[in-house]
Amino acid sequence: MSIDKAFAAFANKTAKVTGSPWTFGACLLLVILWAVSGPVFGFSETWQLVINTSTTIITFLMVFLIQNTQNRDAEAMHAKLDDLIISSAAEDDFVGIETMTEKELKAMHDRCTARAKVHEKVHAKVTEELENRKRKRRPATRKPAARTAA
Repeated sequence: MSIDKAFAAFANKTAKVTGSPWTFGACLLLVILWAVSGPVFGFSETWQLVINTSTTIITFLMVFLIQNTQNRDAEAMHAKLDDLIISSAAEDDFVGIETMTEKELKAMHDRCTARAKVHEKVHAKVTEELENRKRKRRPATRKPAARTAA
């Protein structure tokens, strides 16, 4: 197994385990035990250093694991979306837009917004026309004539 695959497997497993409610509960319990042990150790600098060092090391390592998992998830999502774009009638201009600059992405967003406004107007006209057709097809309902007393 390559180092990439081994690390990906390790990162996935670690992310799954560390993201569980059980792990959160265990960490919470450790913090509570540490806090309760304060009087035993006289709230010393060593006592404080234990929690500071532990949390710093864990946080430091978790940042890299989480970033690795997020990067792979994003790449997988992009690949899936690109495949859908390529296999559909959608514009191929959207394939790979994640590599565009902020300015290029803004231009693409503005283009999509303008197209959405045009489609919204077309949709409103079509909906109005359908409603008009329905009204024309409905028979007029007449109220019965009022009877007069003779």
